[in-house]
Amino acid sequence: MSENAVKDLSKAFAIRIVRLYHYLREEKNEWVLSKQILRSGTSIGANVVEALASISKKEFLAKMYIAFKECCETEYWLELLHDTNYLSDDQFESINKDNIALRKLLSSITYTTSNQLKKDNF
Repeated sequence: MSENAVKDLSKAFAIRIVRLYHYLREEKNEWVLSKQILRSGTSIGANVVEALASISKKEFLAKMYIAFKECCETEYWLELLHDTNYLSDDQFESINKDNIALRKLLSSITYTTSNQLKKDNF
């Protein structure tokens, strides 16, 4: 892992999402939900990269919070795919576990950054 765990984890997760997208399209002939999970699941890492290139703490926080929200949305799509039997229990548990770990990391980053900004403003 490099210096930036959230960047590495979000990229690894995006790779899993791309593979899931291909699986859903090729094996399950699913076209609508697969697009949704592709968009939200890959958007997490894109927003993390934007956050890391930000010019202020406020911009960093805003982008990290968007990544967090995309992670929450991805969890919804994963649950929907599972509940409609496009994902088996094992498939769901595996990828959702990674999503939850990423969401917790993003939550911690946004919480810490928000508190730092509050301190800086006093």
